[in-house]
Amino acid sequence: MTENNKIKMPSFVYGTAWKKDATTRLVIKAVSLGFTAIDTANQPRHYQEPLVGDALLALEKEGISRDKLFLQTKFTPADSQDHRIPYDPAGDLATQVAQSFAGSLKNLRTDYVDSYLLHGPYSLVGLGNPDWEVWHAIEEIYQSGQARIIGVSNINIGQLTTLVEKARIKPMVVQNRCYAHQGWDRTVREFCRANNIIYQGFSLLTANGFVLQHPMVERIAQRLEKTPAQVVFRYALQIGMVPLTGTGNEQHMKEDLQARDFELSADELSIIDSIGNQ
Repeated sequence: MTENNKIKMPSFVYGTAWKKDATTRLVIKAVSLGFTAIDTANQPRHYQEPLVGDALLALEKEGISRDKLFLQTKFTPADSQDHRIPYDPAGDLATQVAQSFAGSLKNLRTDYVDSYLLHGPYSLVGLGNPDWEVWHAIEEIYQSGQARIIGVSNINIGQLTTLVEKARIKPMVVQNRCYAHQGWDRTVREFCRANNIIYQGFSLLTANGFVLQHPMVERIAQRLEKTPAQVVFRYALQIGMVPLTGTGNEQHMKEDLQARDFELSADELSIIDSIGNQ
């Protein structure tokens, strides 16, 4: 468990992007195998949030109640949506956030979420007025008690620094794509650690295929009788990251969770840490 604002986040998150019609089945399977944190977004282009809700309803009927699960969803700006924008794009940004959040609660069949994120800033550099308008709306959702923690995804160190310095309510979670050749997002991770922000890493496998095939990683995996993917996830856990996995393979789900059950040596951590610099 990782904690912020006295809210405990499970150490591993199951991501539901790009699952399409298989979303309900895969969420049920992931939870049945041991995942207790689910990540989604009100973005029909990449997520089927209502099908996550269907899975939650089915799980509740099986005795797994809402309070046993950690639900995280996101507000996605209109320029990252397709034609199925789940709010009125002509409305002001505060209204868009309110409508999107209300839609998420309806989709997920819940009256609160554990974590609510801005899916990404409106610009690549700095934070503009749209970012602040949206963040203020997210702060209001947090103050209402309907989101237990709030944060932002796909953010760079300059933007994050500004947000922490100037926001009335600081971000409590950051979720970024994590590249080995960028030091596994070291600068952002270290900033998060220094500011008591939970760091979630996604695309750990898909963005780093060369790491999985690296001879040193294969050697570590052989020593431990684990897979290279398990080694990467274990590395993430040991450096203080909450990893996301989006696998649709039942065996891989089991293997991913098993990354919690072994340890890498300090030398092995150093090897994996340095691979992206080679």
